[in-house]
Amino acid sequence: MAHLHDFIGDLAIILITAGVATLLFKWLKQPVVLGYILAGFIAGPHIIWLPTVTDMGNVEVWADTGVIFLLFALGLEFSFKRLIAVGGTATVATLINLGSMIIIGYLVGKFLGWSTMDSIFLGGMLSMSSTTIIIKAFNDMGLQKQRFSGIVFGMLIVEDLAAILMMVLLSTIAVSSEIEGATVLGHIFRLGFFILIWFIVGIYLIPTLFKMLKRYLNDETLLIVAAGLCLGMVLFATHVGFSAALGAFIMGSILAETVIVKRIERLVEPIKNLFGAVFFVSVGMMLDPEVIVEYAGSIGILVTVVLIGRIFFATVGVLASGEGLKVALQAGFSLAQIGEFSFIIATLGTSLGVISSTLYPLIVAVSIITTFTTPYCIKASTPLYNFLEKRIQPKWNKLITGYAASSFKTVNKQNDWNKLLKSILKLTAAYFTLSLAVVYLCEQYATPFITGHIPGIWGKIIAATIAMTFMAPFLRAIMMKKNRSAEVKNLWSDNRFNRGALISLIAFRIGLCMVLVLMVLIPLFPRLTVLMVVIGLVVITLIIFSQGFKAQSRKMEAHFLKNLNYKQLMEEKKAAIPTLITHQLKSKEIHIEEIEISPASPKIGKTLRELNFRAKTRVNIVTILRGNRKINIPDANERLYPYDRIVLAGADDDIQQLTQSIEERNKNNTMNDNDTAEHHVSLSQYVIDNDSPMIGKTIAQLSVQEKTECIIICIDRNDESIINFPAHLVLEEGDTLLLAGERDKLDTFKENMHIA
Repeated sequence: MAHLHDFIGDLAIILITAGVATLLFKWLKQPVVLGYILAGFIAGPHIIWLPTVTDMGNVEVWADTGVIFLLFALGLEFSFKRLIAVGGTATVATLINLGSMIIIGYLVGKFLGWSTMDSIFLGGMLSMSSTTIIIKAFNDMGLQKQRFSGIVFGMLIVEDLAAILMMVLLSTIAVSSEIEGATVLGHIFRLGFFILIWFIVGIYLIPTLFKMLKRYLNDETLLIVAAGLCLGMVLFATHVGFSAALGAFIMGSILAETVIVKRIERLVEPIKNLFGAVFFVSVGMMLDPEVIVEYAGSIGILVTVVLIGRIFFATVGVLASGEGLKVALQAGFSLAQIGEFSFIIATLGTSLGVISSTLYPLIVAVSIITTFTTPYCIKASTPLYNFLEKRIQPKWNKLITGYAASSFKTVNKQNDWNKLLKSILKLTAAYFTLSLAVVYLCEQYATPFITGHIPGIWGKIIAATIAMTFMAPFLRAIMMKKNRSAEVKNLWSDNRFNRGALISLIAFRIGLCMVLVLMVLIPLFPRLTVLMVVIGLVVITLIIFSQGFKAQSRKMEAHFLKNLNYKQLMEEKKAAIPTLITHQLKSKEIHIEEIEISPASPKIGKTLRELNFRAKTRVNIVTILRGNRKINIPDANERLYPYDRIVLAGADDDIQQLTQSIEERNKNNTMNDNDTAEHHVSLSQYVIDNDSPMIGKTIAQLSVQEKTECIIICIDRNDESIINFPAHLVLEEGDTLLLAGERDKLDTFKENMHIA
């Protein structure tokens, strides 16, 4: 008998145990993640009377793969444009909550007598909420459409990006074993540089690649291509000194800006689920009962810190962003747990060997406890608000409504300086980063290759020429973009002070480009610095007046913006209500939601007049989306059909009430999996004898279906079977009709045809 490799055996144990635990937790209506952790504990080294994993090295390989695909899937749902769209509320609230919990976690670690590195990692772990647990709780409690849930999801998006940055910084701190401001800032700059380069180049190339290969991208090919891109970015990220998780996340966020991201998400999900399960199982294997019993007091302290600290600081953060007290409390109580990213950060610390072995099981125990408390925390937020509302003095009414309640109601026109500086800052950062990338690539690859094959001064001249030719479109954009914009013209004609400031701004941008040019020239000709400065000025002048480089930079920018905005444009075309109008409605506290009509909804087949949603719930149906058809402002006679998508406009609570009434199941019509249909379609034959009143009549004249609820599917005449018979076919004596219908209708066929 052939020997089975331990690798396969270990995977079998993991998946079988995980499968059983998943079914159990599904039955208990608990998050599946907890089931995986339990499976890991059972399959780990602490349960000796059951089959256990023999080689933890195999598990680590699968777990690392799980982290990669978890982060890749997270990136697919992330998108940098979504980060911008979440606005100031989520960003301000997350920064306050995140920063506070990092500090509190560090102080608690030191209070417990832990090492500095353990305390730092503890702060990072306690600052991360669980997206999986929150989504599960919201779905179970029907809170997805509430206003506070949108803020929570926005905060989770910001947390995702913060977690990626934190992992990079923690890796840096762990390797250097000390915290130096200059080192940390250097790594932040380096991280920002590579993220920007990856994003710009990825958006420029990948959507175009997908458009070119569209007809070849069936599901199989698309899955292979997407997984290949993910792992390719993982390799590149690790090559330049970053984590594999960062590379997977960045590639996911790039693909999130393509129009086929939904297909990629659907195809990648089974892989993510498989490897993610193995990762969470590996987390459970780290649970040590002896450690948990020994450090029960520490676990209690950490649970208390999470429940009180995260609720308090998240609530304060949402209040500080301008929201009202009720929304702030609901959001704060929703975030009172830690989860997946805490495990990933713990895994990072363990792999780097910088945290103690006891910290991992403690964090897992805290996560399990706070997961169970999450639904109860969410439910407690509304009673607490009602209690506080009655006791808050009138002078603190702004705390109830939120100081930003009217922020949408006035639109302040940005002055020209704000518009100009923001646009220049964005384009300068992008083009300067691209220019630095050209300098780096030429310095590392092109220049050594050229000078190696063409020694002497000519090789250096060719290398410098190639580098500056590739940089030229970017340099021209830095120096000349926005110089003739409407804002510049308005500021120039306004006063003399503005003219001096505008000239200084242009000079500063030219200076940046001069620095970039000298970064190419001086390393190649170190002894001719003065001459290189003169040549640099000549190069800058030629670039400014070159129409070719101007056209090239415009073409490249237009291509990038087209790829970046293509998905959004397609979504805007399909949207029932434009985004601008949606924002305008928010100023009046009117929110837009889209829901799908379930086939089991009791509202199916009824007219809008019969349903009378407006009178019952104060919600308006703005649009009905039916397949490719869009019914704007439907009239009262329009009916609802299965899988219709209806666009609603109204207040949060009213929309929630309407959604629940539409989605409720008609219990009398539901059927268990083991139930059988009450009626089946059967077949029967009827022979037309010599005294039948059906002789001499056409199929149309008999109206068989209307009278009997049966249909004629075949007529046997002599030795011929007539299947495609016309409605004007005349029946003859001896014809045999093959009838289809429910059994009771077939039994009463003759009576219903009045020929009994």
